Amino acid sequence: MSQGKGPTGSGGLFDDQAPRPLADRLRPTRLDEVVGQDHLVGAEGPLARMVAMGRLSSIVLWGPPGCGKTTIARLLAEQTDLVFEPLSAVFSGVADLRKVFDGAAKRRAVGQGTLLFVDEIHRFNRAQQDGFLPYVEDGTVILVGATTENPSFELNAALLSRVQVLVLRRLDDEALEKLLVRVEGLTGRRLPVDAEGRAALRAMADGDGRYLLNMAEQIDALTPKQPFDAKTLAAAVQKRAPLYDKAQEGHYNLISALHKSLRGSDTDAALYWMARMLAGGEDPLFIARRLTRFAVEDIGLADPQAVVQALAAWDVYERLGSPEGELALAQLVVYLGTAPKSNAVYRAFKAVTKAARETGSLMPPMHILNAPTRMMKDMGYSDGYVYDHDTAEGFSGQNYFPEGMPRRAFYEPVERGFERDIRKRLDYWNKLRRRAADTKEE
Repeated sequence: MSQGKGPTGSGGLFDDQAPRPLADRLRPTRLDEVVGQDHLVGAEGPLARMVAMGRLSSIVLWGPPGCGKTTIARLLAEQTDLVFEPLSAVFSGVADLRKVFDGAAKRRAVGQGTLLFVDEIHRFNRAQQDGFLPYVEDGTVILVGATTENPSFELNAALLSRVQVLVLRRLDDEALEKLLVRVEGLTGRRLPVDAEGRAALRAMADGDGRYLLNMAEQIDALTPKQPFDAKTLAAAVQKRAPLYDKAQEGHYNLISALHKSLRGSDTDAALYWMARMLAGGEDPLFIARRLTRFAVEDIGLADPQAVVQALAAWDVYERLGSPEGELALAQLVVYLGTAPKSNAVYRAFKAVTKAARETGSLMPPMHILNAPTRMMKDMGYSDGYVYDHDTAEGFSGQNYFPEGMPRRAFYEPVERGFERDIRKRLDYWNKLRRRAADTKEE
């Protein structure tokens, strides 16, 4: 089997003599050596089954950086005797794709298959993605794409219908520890870190196996007088920046986590997710806007002060800026998290919007229409209207819905917070309304 070496697929005469990064030297040679992805490469995983049958289908590997996407693609090619053709969507164009497809067609004519690995496949535009379709459909290439972005957002529907999307997981603590053990097995010595430093090293990697190995290589080359603890380790190696793309899926995942934590009245979790967003560089004004939306959508009249507090925190942040103004947002998160919850107004507005569309242009009843002219008065405008303030209870109980439309209760307050009091008022007015209707019938 022919196979390219290195990131561009072409090896050199002295490749074997050149220094190789630790991450490359520890690259797995079998699928079952890949850590943290047992759901895909384990005995019952879809990739393991494909290899066992000797039949690969085109796939897209979706997962965070450093979780093994490139390694898995290489191993799939090796274990199914396919030529491995790697491309990066960042550096490749139509000419590169055409060259690969021409080469794959020639190999296919002599019975040799090709696995085309496209890193960062989401960076190809829609037209370039369409270019894959005929070659994937007729089997000229087995396409293995890798992406850190949600394929449903970044890949077009035609391509998605022809591939299987497999989700790779962020490496957990157990998987990262396995990598550290492999490092020590390769070097023949323990890393110069104590137990606390070792845990900190895994935490600093933030689920990225490649980054962990790069840090391990750095500290393995050092000779500290004492093993690194968490504090000295942080000074010796650079901490990985949080994985958070303000314009992509991470943005929506974290704001969803913040919103749902608040809805579930888990204030501590909500504070954590907001801090994660701020640490990732999110615009605090975006957070303020979403918290204000939460105040009216998920609290509403259960606590009428919620939206007031939201607008106040928003205003404080705009006046103070970062970092002082972020405390106002934290205070708002605590207020919203501990407030009584109700989506009654939200549900009422959705229901009444639907009813308004369905009922079209029904006129209001004549008795609640003003009669500014004599002709309108003669036609019955405002005839029979009862001025509520002139009644004993300040409530006339008249009908204000269009004639021919049955009365409906769109707003149903919950038995929480201030809406409990609103419920009592509505029940009282409904009782007066029924009494007025009974009196009218008599």
